[in-house]
Amino acid sequence: MPKTALLRQLQFTPPANAVEIKRLTKTYRRSRHMAPKEALKGIDLTIPRGSIFGLLGPNGAGKSTLINILAGLVIKTSGEATIWGYEVAGQPRQARAAIGVVPQELNLDAFFTPRELLELQAGLYGVPKSKRRTDELLEAVELTDKANAYARTLSGGMRRRLMVAKAMVHNPPVLVLDEPTAGVDVELRKSLWSYVRMLNAAGTTVLLTTHYLEEAEELCDRIAIINHGELVANDKKENLLRRLDNKQITITINQDITEVPESLRPLGWELAGPRQLTLSYQPSKLGVGQILLAVQMNGVVITDLSTKETDLEDIFLQLTHRRQTAA
Repeated sequence: MPKTALLRQLQFTPPANAVEIKRLTKTYRRSRHMAPKEALKGIDLTIPRGSIFGLLGPNGAGKSTLINILAGLVIKTSGEATIWGYEVAGQPRQARAAIGVVPQELNLDAFFTPRELLELQAGLYGVPKSKRRTDELLEAVELTDKANAYARTLSGGMRRRLMVAKAMVHNPPVLVLDEPTAGVDVELRKSLWSYVRMLNAAGTTVLLTTHYLEEAEELCDRIAIINHGELVANDKKENLLRRLDNKQITITINQDITEVPESLRPLGWELAGPRQLTLSYQPSKLGVGQILLAVQMNGVVITDLSTKETDLEDIFLQLTHRRQTAA
């Protein structure tokens, strides 16, 4: 089947899940300098169509192996992996036509211009000239003024954005971003994520790996955490954040103190400054109203207060640390 026909076919049969992974394993063979390594240990993972899905994990956890299997760059040992309903090993052409990958490495030809690179990439995917979106993509990643400059003259941030445009030339329904904002400044990062949100709103499913946990917390609607080749969490972001039943309240009082008032010690308050006290508590067992009432009944005058919610970094550290301790 011609590539152009493949691309058209992908648009008419949208599945419920953009990516489905079942019992996926990958073991790298023994070499002269390294023992066999089990990089993936029976991963089961479903990525709903239309979502921004975060895949998190420490270095060496297996994220890149998983992405490379989806991209057709690494051969799985066992299990199944499908993209847009196409099995990666059994239907490689269809699966590759359904995915665009932005790798960590900047693999651009230094002697091509951005326009030439996008045109070449579109040609490799069999996109007819009348269907190419080169100018649209260059504008979207803010490289219109650099369209005819050699890639070697672009800054690191510009090259990173060009990689995103390159992955989208064939308009794939699934976009994989592997650490896409590494080395990108704050302003360019915001611009990049604005474009990712636009793509997602138009129907593109996004799989994101990142070490910026606050980024994943802000963007993703579902998050999986992988560690030592195993899936240790996979849930909606809101459900993950509820996993740690822990919250911290800090109060500022109207006078300097050198120690926690004796009447407050049974509650677990700790001294955080000359006029500040902090308390960690479980919202499921104790409400903030009860806490403040207990403080006021003990004669302490509160002038200000703040609370700290559980965030994704807390969960990530807890889950990965727990797995490392067990190992």
